[in-house]
Amino acid sequence: MKNKFKFLFTVCLSSLLTISCNKALLKPVPQTSITDVTAFDTPERVTNQARSLFQALKNGNFYGGRYIVFGDIRGEDFINETTNVVTGFDVWNLNPLGTSQNSVRNLWSQAYYTINLCNLFIDGMAAKGTSVVGVPQSNIFLGEATLIRALSYYSLLQFYARPFADGNGSRPGLPLRLTGIKGSGASDLIRSNVNAIYTQIINDLNFSETNLPLTYATAELNTTRAHRNTAIALKTRVYLTMQNYPALIIEANKIVAQNTAPFSATSGVLHALQPNIATIFLATYNTTESIFSLPMTNVTGDNPGTQNQLGFYFTRNGTALGSAEYSLNPTGIVANTNWLATDARRTNFIFLNVTSGKRFLTKYQNPNPYLDYPPVIRYSEVMLNLAEALARTNTVVDTRALALLNAVRQRSDPLTTIAAANQQALIDAILLERRIEFLGEGMRNTDLLRLLQTIPAKGSVPAKVPSETGYIWPISADELSLNKLMTDN
Repeated sequence: MKNKFKFLFTVCLSSLLTISCNKALLKPVPQTSITDVTAFDTPERVTNQARSLFQALKNGNFYGGRYIVFGDIRGEDFINETTNVVTGFDVWNLNPLGTSQNSVRNLWSQAYYTINLCNLFIDGMAAKGTSVVGVPQSNIFLGEATLIRALSYYSLLQFYARPFADGNGSRPGLPLRLTGIKGSGASDLIRSNVNAIYTQIINDLNFSETNLPLTYATAELNTTRAHRNTAIALKTRVYLTMQNYPALIIEANKIVAQNTAPFSATSGVLHALQPNIATIFLATYNTTESIFSLPMTNVTGDNPGTQNQLGFYFTRNGTALGSAEYSLNPTGIVANTNWLATDARRTNFIFLNVTSGKRFLTKYQNPNPYLDYPPVIRYSEVMLNLAEALARTNTVVDTRALALLNAVRQRSDPLTTIAAANQQALIDAILLERRIEFLGEGMRNTDLLRLLQTIPAKGSVPAKVPSETGYIWPISADELSLNKLMTDN
């Protein structure tokens, strides 16, 4: 069962080959001998359709690699080593300004390709699939589809739309496609505003929470399949990005019930911090801290592919691992004196090349073909999301927020206890902890933009203020050519 699920494959409706920048990705058509008419005829075919949604999500141009990479290299903590546009130099340089640039087109195309697969699946289940597999199993599959659709729309918003805080969600967002596109001539759709997209994301995650199982039979499935707590955890991320802190606290309390350490979930998958952070990124990947990760195998097509892998971009450990496309900025987070040299996140994940004097991130430690499981969301994020929400809604130093923060810090640095003199000091300490804890996990871009902060300068790249061109990306040329109602940023 484990190997069967890891090799997520599509049997119909679309080809899940490595993405190329072409218009067909916005209107996938059947590519195999099984047509969309028969794709939901048997339980096995329905199951394979559900698995194909995960395969699209973990494509190297999306959550399997580049989405996470881009989320980090837009920030100030990495230095580009190669000036290679193929591996994101324009993204790092804060200059992907053309609608036809590969970074702009590929991420948009793969995200909407994934959304369309979800829509086609939801349509197919309504038309036939539910009667084939039965309502209970149908609800689980639909819960997965809506969760993946929600995550895909959320991901697009982080690059192609103004932050929610800019106008309280009133600025132009995305085309909100909720039915599947099977052929040409069906792509015209105006942009819904940012708030409407977030509303749909929350609706999808609420549906997922209600319909997904509490838990699965194995640790592998609890990590790589969506369950109830996955939906709850993702809602805490969404509400943080929307600055809806009261709603975040309600959601987080479902899976972080305690007021003091040790914190854990008490129902569903029993999530908790791992005593040693290094175990989260080792070969099993299936800890209770890993709420949702994407499995990779060495089967062709079941891993990110060349120049997409997380280890390829970030890692340099001697000469054995990685291409070292990005080193750690010596004036970035590694220079922060509050991050001690004895912290396990330094000793386990930072490699110093004594010849060059440069440091590299080694969270992703598998050699070529780089089969590390990309982390989508971890329990430590839920804890810090909750800590920030509590800190921002309490004008004094919130004791529970401080306890959550110290639990994350002391897991890796047991000798340090963080104190905060006032509310702002506590918020600043939480934001700093996020930079340390999630370095290389794709979250820096969102953390900067959700607060309408300037993207700091790095190396030869000047800072970029929220009002500047390039603070968000242009819309893909593919969308603009297919959708006559679409407008550019």
